[in-house]
Amino acid sequence: MKLSQFKYTLPQDLIALYPSKNRDESRLMVVHRDTGEVEHKVFKNIVDYFKEQDVLVFNNTKVFPARLYGNKEKTGAEIEVFLLRELNREQRLWDVLVDPARKIRIGNKLYFGEDDLLVAEVIDNTTSRGRTLRFLFDGTYDEFKQTLYSLGETPLPKFINRPVEPEDNERYQTIFAKHEGAVAAPTAGLHFSRELLKRLEIVGVEFAEITLHVGLGNFRTVDVEDLTKHKVDSERIRITEESAILINKAKERKSRICAVGTTVVRTLESSVSTSGLVKPFDGWTNKFIFPPYEFKVPDMMVSNFHLPYSTLLMMVSAFTGYNLLFDAYKTAVKEKYRFGTYGDAMLIL
Repeated sequence: MKLSQFKYTLPQDLIALYPSKNRDESRLMVVHRDTGEVEHKVFKNIVDYFKEQDVLVFNNTKVFPARLYGNKEKTGAEIEVFLLRELNREQRLWDVLVDPARKIRIGNKLYFGEDDLLVAEVIDNTTSRGRTLRFLFDGTYDEFKQTLYSLGETPLPKFINRPVEPEDNERYQTIFAKHEGAVAAPTAGLHFSRELLKRLEIVGVEFAEITLHVGLGNFRTVDVEDLTKHKVDSERIRITEESAILINKAKERKSRICAVGTTVVRTLESSVSTSGLVKPFDGWTNKFIFPPYEFKVPDMMVSNFHLPYSTLLMMVSAFTGYNLLFDAYKTAVKEKYRFGTYGDAMLIL
């Protein structure tokens, strides 16, 4: 498939700038792949589509405050630094993106916070936008991390075009977030409340967790028409033995497995054996899923409404079926569903 096939018209006012008042009260579009039927519900109605021994798989990654604002030495020019990942704990080395990138060179020092609370030195230019920073800090590692995170803010995606507010610190995090390492939230999981999980538990639904530390690759633009030539950034994933056993038992007894979000789908499909079973895994994935693709693990999927040309849209269209998905998106635009990170959800059956 070609990049141009993933264009659709999305009115700017349908991109959600704020989350719904309650997590489980966003709208839910239910898409039936077997009949093409589309239903309009509220997210907490999702319970009605599950039965005993179905398995819901969540991504338990936790977002850290990855966006920092600082100043360049001498000129005082304002610089935005986006922390991507820690490279070396002892040396305080971090892989980062800087903006504006053209002003930052090896050897430059950057200052953050009042009274230059934190200083960093640029030690490597890894890509046109990427840099490696060494933070200069005398205290313990825990003190350094605390200082770094106190200066950072919740890394809302750029298309949420407003200042970060205190509410975002909680709402841009799932209720099952445990393992820190993501710079973007696994958005399909944001709709689940504790009350909703309890109701699913009462039905007899089982829960499994995986970890995928979401990177900025989710938002990186695809700049090749031929999708087979697009390379996605590697992201860290982990599937415990406990989760693998739970998912495989469900497969053996023919129970349904529902992936909550594209990150869960990528993780499961990155660690599946030729026999269709999920293997415990701790490593990296750069799997890019687009149509046509034969899924081996999930039978159902929860997803947000994704932006035009995005790799997330491509994956969901592979799962739903290209024509059915684009019909559903046309309906979503017409019915004024909310799109993006803080938007509404789909359940694909």
